[in-house]
Amino acid sequence: MKVFVYTLGCRVNQCESEAVAKAFADAGHEVSDTEMGSSLVIVNTCTVTGKAEQKARRVIRLFSKQAPVLVTGCYAQVSPDQIEALGDNVRVLPLTRKQELLSLPAFFAQNPSKSVLETITLFCNRKAVSEGSVFDYAASNFSYHTRSYLKVQDGCDNNCAFCRVHIARGKSTFLDADTAVQRALEIEKNGYHEIVLTGVNLTMYDHEGRGLGGLLERLLAAVGPDMRFRLSSLEPDHIDDLLLKQLEDPRMQPYFHIPIQSASEKILKRINRTYSASHLDYVVGAIRQLKTDPFLACDIITGLPSETEEDFEITRSFLIEKGFAHIHVFPFSPRPDTPLFKAKDRIPESLRDARAANLRELSEKLNSQYLERQVGRENEVILETRKQGHWEGLSGNYMRLITDNVPLFAKPGDLVKVRVTATDRAEAL
Repeated sequence: MKVFVYTLGCRVNQCESEAVAKAFADAGHEVSDTEMGSSLVIVNTCTVTGKAEQKARRVIRLFSKQAPVLVTGCYAQVSPDQIEALGDNVRVLPLTRKQELLSLPAFFAQNPSKSVLETITLFCNRKAVSEGSVFDYAASNFSYHTRSYLKVQDGCDNNCAFCRVHIARGKSTFLDADTAVQRALEIEKNGYHEIVLTGVNLTMYDHEGRGLGGLLERLLAAVGPDMRFRLSSLEPDHIDDLLLKQLEDPRMQPYFHIPIQSASEKILKRINRTYSASHLDYVVGAIRQLKTDPFLACDIITGLPSETEEDFEITRSFLIEKGFAHIHVFPFSPRPDTPLFKAKDRIPESLRDARAANLRELSEKLNSQYLERQVGRENEVILETRKQGHWEGLSGNYMRLITDNVPLFAKPGDLVKVRVTATDRAEAL
């Protein structure tokens, strides 16, 4: 059977989808990179914005024209009836049962005479076999990525006024360090050169113990010199001295995605973020001292309730001053069941969207400036795909580079030292 796994949203979802794909591959099924010709499509959804849900509905309708669709993830957790209404061959497995997907290949083997739709209907309607764990996803081989993913945290104890994800994912929990090290060593054994640590709120990892810094200390001590680590995102809260110390290690890649949302003290309090503007300033400054010209990315929400022109300019000036290389802009999207859903101090959507466009334009400018600074510098690239005789890959600081003069014996996933020759090109050393 040919199976296509389609992922929306965060790197946690990507990590979980890879584990599901591996379960099907291990059972002898073909994992496809397209819905065309597939017997089953699994869609892993996101609920972070209204647009994320809109996109999910669009692709589910599209895929359901080709094959039965099994939908899971955060959107499936909060709006299952809305999803099932999208098509007669659409079935929903809520987020709380997502780990059961790892046993779906075996369930198919137990029901060989039934159609795909009949099988997934039985699977979704059955009583949960076991509670399982959100850390059952333990892929050591990956179908859709040349870099590996290791999920070490899930859920969030914060209650940000705009966010629906913690409602879907629940309280913060984490993978014990011994198991994390064991899984990292298995990934290394399989030839991967980069591990992306993922979590819903990664810095909340064991934050009452040794925290994410303690985990990184264990991981860095366990693996070899050719294994790179990347953090999927770095929430400002719970960043401590131990974590900052681990970021100095050259194997920690100089790419940091920080969900800032706003740099205005007033807005941070309005949306119930757990850090101050001064803490943001400290975090970004500390990271810049640890790495040479790191790639700093961030999330910003424009048009949050009560956001004035002054609040917006404070955020915009902060982004320029700190030299962010990419701004992921979200126009405020009121989410059901959140404190801001019925906020009475919302600003006009036209103003919200204009501010979003302003920051997207700024992001392009800052990104161009960053890329131009990299020309002439040495870097490392993980090879991904070969097109027209040239390899394309991703550098440690998240530059997508076409690389020339790569050795003939190179293969996807190899780590190659390069010199950057243009903003989108490099030459192997």
